[in-house]
Amino acid sequence: MRSFRQTLVGLLILFITIQFIRTKKNIAAGPDPRDILTIHPAPPEVQKILRNACYDCHSNTTRYPWYAEIQPLSLWLASHVKNGKQHLNFSTFFDYPAKRADAKLEAAADAVAEAEMPLPSYTFAHSDARLTPEQIKALTDWITAVRSRILASEPETHE
Repeated sequence: MRSFRQTLVGLLILFITIQFIRTKKNIAAGPDPRDILTIHPAPPEVQKILRNACYDCHSNTTRYPWYAEIQPLSLWLASHVKNGKQHLNFSTFFDYPAKRADAKLEAAADAVAEAEMPLPSYTFAHSDARLTPEQIKALTDWITAVRSRILASEPETHE
């Protein structure tokens, strides 16, 4: 019983100690002119879908829930955001070369259509990110239109 109590006290001390570890927040100072919505405007419904279901992990502006201040959840969230932005960052979308932008959007549309995105762990805590079939269609249709514009604007290369 004594070792159980000692273990419990040790875990409590560890939990309290890690609360002093602060993660950097993913919050931009303002709108980024390289954002996909600046370059490729979307209907209001699609903008809402992107902001509710995508931008927290795939942009430079994350809306943080209350539990983001509690460790180790804060570290877990920071890791998800970092990983999401490595795959696709809507805030710096203009920086991608045309072929890479097209490939990223194709992968995003596939992930949304196959219900792989948004992640279940995200939609569990963010009910507004659960996409209906109509929302999935609106988002994937917009992505298809953006991909067409990107490919149409790409200069031809002759090999």
